[in-house]
Amino acid sequence: MRQQDTAADLAPMNRRVWALAGPIILSNITVPLIGVVDTAVVGHLPSPHYIGAVAVGALVFNYLFWSFGFLRMGTTGLAAQAAGAGDTDEVRSTLARALLLAGALGLAAIALQVPILSLALGLIDASAAVTAEAAAYFEIRIWSAPAALAKFALIGWFLALQKARVTLVMQLAMNLVNLVLDLLFVLGFGWGVEGVAAASVIAEYAGLALGLIVMRRLLAEMGGSFRRALILDAVRLRQMVKVNRDIFIRTLCLLTAFGYFTAKGASMGDITLAANAIMLQFQAIMAYALDAFAHAAEVLVGRAVGSRDRAEVRRAVRTCFLWALIFAVLFALAWLAVGPALVRVLTGIEAVRLAAYALLPWAIAAPLLSVWGYTFDGIFLGATRTVEVRNAMIVCLALCVALGEALIPLWGNTGLWVAFMGFQAARGVAMALYYPRVERSITLR
Repeated sequence: MRQQDTAADLAPMNRRVWALAGPIILSNITVPLIGVVDTAVVGHLPSPHYIGAVAVGALVFNYLFWSFGFLRMGTTGLAAQAAGAGDTDEVRSTLARALLLAGALGLAAIALQVPILSLALGLIDASAAVTAEAAAYFEIRIWSAPAALAKFALIGWFLALQKARVTLVMQLAMNLVNLVLDLLFVLGFGWGVEGVAAASVIAEYAGLALGLIVMRRLLAEMGGSFRRALILDAVRLRQMVKVNRDIFIRTLCLLTAFGYFTAKGASMGDITLAANAIMLQFQAIMAYALDAFAHAAEVLVGRAVGSRDRAEVRRAVRTCFLWALIFAVLFALAWLAVGPALVRVLTGIEAVRLAAYALLPWAIAAPLLSVWGYTFDGIFLGATRTVEVRNAMIVCLALCVALGEALIPLWGNTGLWVAFMGFQAARGVAMALYYPRVERSITLR
């Protein structure tokens, strides 16, 4: 086996990466646009507490929904490996298990909405005005839980089948519905943050409906069958639980880092909270775009592991990292060029604008610090090496909190940003140290 591939060897892998990453970039870049639109709509209302309320409400749902992000990530890795092994019935069964779990978790979230809201708002030290509006947002948007979680499972399955364009169509449809209803409900009907929440609920169900239609067609084309005994097979259920447990802990740590960031910013006042929320929109746009290469790595590595092809894993890793780094540099240059203009689009409140302008250097640095962890996430999840992902994230969260507690009393919001960016950089370092285990774990044909 050759140690180094030539450009000709890598050309097919470049095409495969872009066949996945191209639609995923377009799809993923529309996801934070929901947050951008929500922020821009309320950002032109007369008080900064509206921006803060949507930021806090969105944080709660990011925490709640993405705690169950294993429904997307675990489904992609497991279904991709089944597809790589040519096991059509297991590809179907992976979807069935994920959808059953998504439905159960979504209904549980609705049933437990009162204690969830009480706990969430109790942990975030926001002003009374922000807290009241965030509660109103939560009480409406919680009804989207079954749709949001089922959509995770469908997207993970579509990616495993290399149907990235389907996820693009789903996201575009959902975001178009959200945009139109945001403008209608908030600016037309004057419903404020309640209108933002209602638009999100309707958009989630619209996206799910479209996904189910496409799913039915793909199942008919795929062949094979759903078999209850296979869906409920104890060995496969244990594997799903193990993978999902580790991803759950990993995601909980990631969301806790964002929650810590938002909560500490909220304690510094509504202006700081609003400025930080605007900077997180820069982070979200960049992160969702770079995640396209993580998703591509997840699918390609998963299929290569399923077919026991170590050389193919290495080609996928190198190619995905190359393109991810190129895009990270492009994002840093973009924020340098258009950052102030984007801040002005997101809010018309001068005090918030000035605070956000001072934070732009962090937005510019973020792509270069974050890209390593994002891409490694996809590689490890595709290989279902979830224990390493979990352990790395626990260590990085501990570092984030330690830095924050040490630096915030000295530097205020600057110390908070140092802690947050330290967390992002540490993710890449920790997973790079674990990476040799991925290659060693592949049993060759």
